[in-house]
Amino acid sequence: MHTNNLGEFHIRKWYLQIEDTLANETGELADGEPVRKIVIAAALHNPYAGRFVEDLGGSIRASEALGREFGRRIREAVGTAQVESYGKACLVGAAGEYEHGNALLTTVFADPVRSAIGGAKSWIPSTGKRGAPGASIDIPLAHKDELYVRSHYDTISAMFADAPNADEIVIAFACATRGRLHARLGGPTAEESRAA
Repeated sequence: MHTNNLGEFHIRKWYLQIEDTLANETGELADGEPVRKIVIAAALHNPYAGRFVEDLGGSIRASEALGREFGRRIREAVGTAQVESYGKACLVGAAGEYEHGNALLTTVFADPVRSAIGGAKSWIPSTGKRGAPGASIDIPLAHKDELYVRSHYDTISAMFADAPNADEIVIAFACATRGRLHARLGGPTAEESRAA
C-alpha cells in the first residue's frame, strides 16, 4: 500500500541535478555567463502498473498539483537567475506503459511550471521511455518563448541510480539559464524573442 504524499501521488524520492558549463567542448571560455542546467525529478508510484486502463484522465487532472510542486522546486533551484530554456521527460518502470508517463506531462502539468518561471510562450520539448533503475535519459531543451531560437537547442542527460522501480514513473523537468556557449548557427536570437 502506498500512502499519497502530494495530492493523488505517492512520491518516493525527489532528485536535483545542477551542472554549470564554464567552457565549450574545445575549451573556449564562456561568452558571457556560464550555462547552468538544472534537472528536477520525482520517482512516484504508478497506480496503473501491471494493468491496462482505458481512461488516463485522472492522472492528467491530478498532474496539476505535481506541476505546482515542480514549479516551486525549480524556482528554488534557479534562485535569482532567469530560465531561458526548458524540457521534460518521463522514465516508466517495466510494469508500466509509456503512456502512463506521458499522461503526467501534458499542459495540465506544464502550465503551473510555466507560471513559476515567469511565464513561457513556447511548447515544451518532451521525451520519454521505459527503463529500469539506473537508466539514463536525454532531455531536450528549447527556448521557453520562441521555439525557433537555435542557440537554445540543447540537451541534458540525467540518470537516477535507484529509479524507476518496475511500479514507478520518474517525471523530470529540465531548464537552462541561457543558450549554448558560442552558439553560431544564425536564426532569431533570444533577445529578439524577448523584444517581441
